[in-house]
Amino acid sequence: MKLKLKLVAAGMLLAFGMAAHAAPIVIKYSHVVADVTPKGQAALKFKELAEKKLPGKVDIQIFPNSQLFGDGKEMEALLLGDVQILAPSLAKFGKYTKQIQIFDLPFLFDDIQAVDRFQASKEGQGLLNSMEKKGIKGFGFLHNGMKQLSANKPLGYPTDAKGLKFRIQASDVLEEQFKAVGGNPQKLAFAEVYQALQTGVVDGTENPWSNIYSKKFHEVQKYIMDSNHGVLDYMVIGNAKWWAGLPPDVQKGLSEAMAESIKFGNKVAFDEDMAFRKKVIDENKAKVLPMNKEQTAAWRSAMQPVWKKFEGEIGKPLIDAALKANK
Repeated sequence: MKLKLKLVAAGMLLAFGMAAHAAPIVIKYSHVVADVTPKGQAALKFKELAEKKLPGKVDIQIFPNSQLFGDGKEMEALLLGDVQILAPSLAKFGKYTKQIQIFDLPFLFDDIQAVDRFQASKEGQGLLNSMEKKGIKGFGFLHNGMKQLSANKPLGYPTDAKGLKFRIQASDVLEEQFKAVGGNPQKLAFAEVYQALQTGVVDGTENPWSNIYSKKFHEVQKYIMDSNHGVLDYMVIGNAKWWAGLPPDVQKGLSEAMAESIKFGNKVAFDEDMAFRKKVIDENKAKVLPMNKEQTAAWRSAMQPVWKKFEGEIGKPLIDAALKANK
């Protein structure tokens, strides 16, 4: 009998020891850009913070540069549970919620600080939870930068864009944006933009400063407007079913780490954006022109039909909340 009790006790101690040394939860975080980018740095910061907050409980594995899944496959991989966390561009969410188109609406936000205020608002945070029924849990928004208009003539007023051909990425909103001012939108792959500008296939485009400088668009455009007319962002997301199955303490630690890493990434993005803007100005290959309040108001007025056209899909309360963030 004593031997039996000893064996039971030993078994309990062994089970307790095994539980105490349970393997950490493996979390795969996949993205399509380099570690040195703001998104890449935010992902690495998340790993650092999460493993510090949850020692031995989580193993965060970062896969940059499409090592695990490329642009075309990553959303499917997340929904299948082959990866737990992604940070896709907002353009990827159109098939899951039309409300996300709000970030494409032109001249809606005054600046990146207004974008921050909207994303932190009840309405902005609601967008993070708007796709949970479709298996997507939103954690937060990561900045890439505000977009600037460029062309071979100044675009001070909407009438200046009439008749010009503008490269756009695939987006119904961006197509209407240029049609509203008499421009001709052309959907082109990003890799084709430099040559298209150089050869006159298109006359102008829109990009954040990081793209303008790194892809040398300022060498094939005469003027760049400091327009800040749109935002290019990412949403950090997770598999909703996986998230719901995590222990509460792990959810808490991961949520804290994610919030801190996103704040860090957005600071990196802002600093980098300003640095690239300065480089473009310093090289003086394209003239960077400010857009004053009168000009901005004229462009915003010209974009009202675009806002109206997509109001039904996005929702007027959401647009009103975005406008409120400007004040």
